[in-house]
Amino acid sequence: MAILRSSVVGPARPTVKAKTVYAEHMESIVLFGPPGAGKGTQAQRITESTGLPQVSTGDMLRAAVAAGTQTGMEAKKYMDAGQLVPDQVIIDLIKDRIQENDAVNGVMFDGFTRTIPQAEALANITTVSHVISIEVPDERIVERICGRYTCANCGAVYHDSFKPTAEEGKCDSCGGLEFKRRADDNADTVMSRLEAYHTQTSPLGEWYNSKGIFHVIDGDRAIDQITDDIIAALK
Repeated sequence: MAILRSSVVGPARPTVKAKTVYAEHMESIVLFGPPGAGKGTQAQRITESTGLPQVSTGDMLRAAVAAGTQTGMEAKKYMDAGQLVPDQVIIDLIKDRIQENDAVNGVMFDGFTRTIPQAEALANITTVSHVISIEVPDERIVERICGRYTCANCGAVYHDSFKPTAEEGKCDSCGGLEFKRRADDNADTVMSRLEAYHTQTSPLGEWYNSKGIFHVIDGDRAIDQITDDIIAALK
């Protein structure tokens, strides 16, 4: 099932120039973590460091629908009805994706898998050699997400603590004076999302851990420290 989440705003994100990390035992990677854990930043850095393409179920769905493929049209039926796309449709999309030339050494799955049945299905079509779980305390997630706001004029993203505007009430990018916050960026909604995440992924983490490929990464630190630990886990 595909669920799309926006990335959290955090401290400044310097560009990483890392040597490619790739070992013969490394194949596909699964990356997951709660909403607001910083997966977007780390996903980009994993891709840069390993050379494995990033695969997002949301991106695949949009591309398949736009291309009018058979699987895309099947997915569109559920999307148009406001329903979750069934696991089998997602798996069919992944089967197509891993046949592409850039996936010869594996891929990095961003936000998939979310449940044990999904993991079992994925294991039947590609070898997952590493599962990276970025973990951040719930109270820190709430702080990160609830502090986000954007310029109503240009869409520039800011955060109360991590990235405030240089001049209070004025957008750094366009000078706009109006800002907005997402209606679902509130403590109650975030806690509900976190509860659902923990319910789904706790058993999944145990399942992957039993296979000896599960790596827990402390995500409540500087971005570069998190990246270093992830790259070390992949070696």
